[in-house]
Amino acid sequence: MEKTNNNMKKTLVIGSTVVDVIINVDHLPRTQEDVHVITQRMSLGGCAYNTSDMIRHFQVPYILFSPVGTGAYGDFVRTELQKRGITSPIPTPQNDNGCCYCFVENSGERTFISYHGAEYLFEPSWFSLLNIEEIDSVYICGLEIEERTGCNIVSWLEKNPQFAIYFAPGPRIQKIDPDLLQRIFTLHPILHLNEEEACTYAQNRSLEEAASYLYSLTSNTVIVTLGSHGTYYCSKSEKGYVESVPAKQVDTIGAGDSHIGAVIACQKLGMSLHDSIYTANRAAAKVVETTGALLDDETFDQLKFFSL
Repeated sequence: MEKTNNNMKKTLVIGSTVVDVIINVDHLPRTQEDVHVITQRMSLGGCAYNTSDMIRHFQVPYILFSPVGTGAYGDFVRTELQKRGITSPIPTPQNDNGCCYCFVENSGERTFISYHGAEYLFEPSWFSLLNIEEIDSVYICGLEIEERTGCNIVSWLEKNPQFAIYFAPGPRIQKIDPDLLQRIFTLHPILHLNEEEACTYAQNRSLEEAASYLYSLTSNTVIVTLGSHGTYYCSKSEKGYVESVPAKQVDTIGAGDSHIGAVIACQKLGMSLHDSIYTANRAAAKVVETTGALLDDETFDQLKFFSL
């Protein structure tokens, strides 16, 4: 892959970096049932970190704007980020960092139990640490917006309407305060959801109707991932399906994060929306074939995206 132009502006990735405690089990236990753990391990995770790592793979410049708290999980996150040469502009909050327990069944489906800590809370003063002249786009996630400090993120975005916003609300789209959600929609974000999230929020409309409804709320592109069935998208000038990429499912942790990270990177590199989504489908398929949310550099390079 060729080096990216150093003059390219950066994507600001706002959100959490946590410890993923990945626990493989045969099946989830019923009440009072005993289940043996097959394997377990700890890894960097969190929606923002996963997204930023995929952007990094494409050599697109970004800023990880992620609080890292104290405690054992905070120490783990801070150490792992340092190993990768990554620093966040945010000072260390004096609260424990959280974690996510990721239970993966034999089918590859994952179930999350999250302990939220300092990584989801954002102070207004932190945004003054940013040089907005080097930023042209922003990623936000529903988890941080739902928290009590989510309004601080939205207020800062309202002061900087020049940014392209990529919003991945996830299932929290149903939990976010409607007034706060409307403020985000008014900023015309590119929406990224899965089929269940989109159709449920759109009051159980069909997929294509749901995407059109969401577009009417934001007047911007809506991207709906469909798992093994590919992706559907709706923009001002076009709409349609983008084919899936066959994958042997190991686990689905981080697939959605990797997908939007690849879309952001490809759009920054000047690719068409269709080609950006197809590339993201390929990246997410490889993540599904991998244990955990992250691809190592060797695995990513083997995909040879730019030899298409």
